[in-house]
Amino acid sequence: MPKVYITGLGFITSIGNDSAAVAANLRALRHGFELFAPFQKPDIACKVTGPIRGFHTDSTDPEDWTWPEGYSIKRETIRSMAPHGLYAHCAFMQAVRDARLADADISNRETGLFAASGGSPMLTYFHHERMLRLGPARCSPLGIVASIVGTLNFNLVAAFRIQGASCGFSSACASSAHALAYAFEEISVGRQKRMFVVGGEDGNRDAILPFAGMRTLSLQTDPDIASRPFDLGRDGFVGTGGGVVAVLESEAEVERRGVPAYCELVGWGQASDGYNVAISHPDGTGSRMAMENALAATGIAPGEVDYVNAHATSTVIGDVSEARALRSVFTDKGARPAVSSTKALTGHGLSLAGVMEVGFCCLMMRDGFVAGSAHISRLDPACESLNILRATRAGAPKVVLKNSSGFGGANVAILLRRS
Repeated sequence: MPKVYITGLGFITSIGNDSAAVAANLRALRHGFELFAPFQKPDIACKVTGPIRGFHTDSTDPEDWTWPEGYSIKRETIRSMAPHGLYAHCAFMQAVRDARLADADISNRETGLFAASGGSPMLTYFHHERMLRLGPARCSPLGIVASIVGTLNFNLVAAFRIQGASCGFSSACASSAHALAYAFEEISVGRQKRMFVVGGEDGNRDAILPFAGMRTLSLQTDPDIASRPFDLGRDGFVGTGGGVVAVLESEAEVERRGVPAYCELVGWGQASDGYNVAISHPDGTGSRMAMENALAATGIAPGEVDYVNAHATSTVIGDVSEARALRSVFTDKGARPAVSSTKALTGHGLSLAGVMEVGFCCLMMRDGFVAGSAHISRLDPACESLNILRATRAGAPKVVLKNSSGFGGANVAILLRRS
């Protein structure tokens, strides 16, 4: 089967809106959190988010939105977008430049796009309430495609004239990891030569606040300690949004175009907990099986993995569940990879998390460092047997395992190898 490489990346995130800023903040362990104005009310216990800076998308009318200079986007294109559609559109433009793609490389039958997002709760509510209040004749004809799950792939496929495979993925916080995995499959079996993989989330009040009802958001008022995966005092995740795009290409396309690659996407595995609709299996059963399946599919031994970018979101149950899964997989002598969670810096991007964090791993492999797991003051005893980095380590990882998990116990493990 042909090898698959990642050749381009684009970032709109809480820790930076381009790869240089993101890499610098990862290396320095600088987080992107702040007190979120809409949450500073007595009846809202959570206070901190990881906002997207430089964009203003609070209005339900996209005509009012603004974004940084350097992105030429027609207003008629914006009208059918959710806020995360704008973020992803800008990240897509970055990824195209980064991969050195020409227009003919983007729009052809052998280039496709897989995307993941939770839709736009803000716009879903706005358009539904308007229909009930004023009647369907007063509704925007673009209200549905701007708001429902799928809005991301609808808009990007149309805007960039994608002619190959296209699909949206919906497995909660494993969604964009699934999108990456199945994009790998499209290329490795020869159906496509190139795939764009996109993740996006609004990251605003309506996208984040419902998680307060699940008691999964951090209640900290200090942004410096709000997200602290693996710490004994962790109390929930910090919500964030944004858009990230990765370009996957076949080995033949990389050679034909003569472009450098960040890394090889070697393969992947998945498994389900079969346990609970909302929380991980306490022993990490599904996560363990997903990692085992990824290692078996690629022929990579546990001892070859030198870094794990954990899913760890800073929740009480989830972090320990993943720690137990890791401990059960990396049992052989010498199989003790470094482990960290970059959600300590960005917050949890929900369906965006998988592709965003694979992008972070690519930057680490290119720039020669491994970001530590920030904000740990007291390591949870349940995680002590893991090699959890507390500070950034110099040296590029050679083989990286990226974990993602979602509601219903969906687990994905992706393996990357430095090229």
